[in-house]
Amino acid sequence: MEELDNRAAAVPPAEAVLSDAGATEQVAARPGDGGTRGRDAGAEDSGGQVAVVPSKERPGPARVSGGPRVVALGGGHGLYASLSALRAVTSELTAIVTVADDGGSSGRLRRELGVLPPGDLRMALAALCGDDEWGSTWSEVVQHRFRSEGELHGHAVGNLLIVALWELLGDPVKGLEWVGRLLGAHGRVLPMASVPLDIVAEVELDGRISTVRGQVACALTPGRVQSISLVPENPPARPEAVEAIMQADWVIFGPGSWFTSVLPHLMVPELARALHDTKARRLVTLNLAPQPGETDDFSPQQHLEVLRQHAPELPIDVVLADAQIVDDRGALDKAAATMGARLVMSDVAAQDGSARHDPRRLASVLDEIFLQKR
Repeated sequence: MEELDNRAAAVPPAEAVLSDAGATEQVAARPGDGGTRGRDAGAEDSGGQVAVVPSKERPGPARVSGGPRVVALGGGHGLYASLSALRAVTSELTAIVTVADDGGSSGRLRRELGVLPPGDLRMALAALCGDDEWGSTWSEVVQHRFRSEGELHGHAVGNLLIVALWELLGDPVKGLEWVGRLLGAHGRVLPMASVPLDIVAEVELDGRISTVRGQVACALTPGRVQSISLVPENPPARPEAVEAIMQADWVIFGPGSWFTSVLPHLMVPELARALHDTKARRLVTLNLAPQPGETDDFSPQQHLEVLRQHAPELPIDVVLADAQIVDDRGALDKAAATMGARLVMSDVAAQDGSARHDPRRLASVLDEIFLQKR
């Protein structure tokens, strides 16, 4: 292990490799956030009124130097969308990722090796890759899944890489730092807890309450999720995650699967306490559409009501919503004000008709919000 740690300094930064190769062409486009379908899924006005940001699309740079210290919470496609936007706004970026996935490649590795599920962590690292050839290539590599008739079928390359480094180094955070260095990631990725978690949901269907366990089962359950909890109860947070929250200027909740990617952070006592005590401003990015199964028929204000139900003392400073999905602006403004937040509305959806956030539009709005309070 010591030899591997000592070799960390020998890994060249991505910029150096690119400079030697003289290559800048982008290899492949990467997926968007997928909105809230499947598994994951501003101008300030006075007097608490709704602030509407123009829908101009101002492309941000692929990488910036400096900016506010931002922590983004979540997992899956929603966090991917948030990070893809945020890396154009700040270089001081940390993702704190859920570790409750129990399906697919992550679930298999978790059950077989007893490790944290790596899939959401892998996606966050892929989102932080640059748009140059190095970043685009490595993003595609870590997201690649094997197709075969054998044991490797369905495994993502990045999952295997992450778990291999965990086994060699014996430390999840160090392993993720090594992968991030290899990818030239524009930020840091941390697990939210030190142990794998299970999500338990109380679900109402036809007037009856049942208990559903497991992230995949909760995300796909018929009926209305009423509340969630974690197993083990009161899990230990990663200290690096707590420190990042306490030192942040902004903390971002969402978008993403509300019950299985966004709210679980509030169920980890040390994280919940840090989220309440931090001097950072807190922003909620609302989903573009309800998620089938998990948040069927939820209005934007219902997402805020559920957040408040699970964290009644948590103050929120800004709620960001797409202007095209809000049917009742007054109700959403009232729900935001109840949490102490102002409502910012802007066109942040992709223009292809899907329920995905457009990274450039989202980056432009977030940049304006941050500049007002920086």
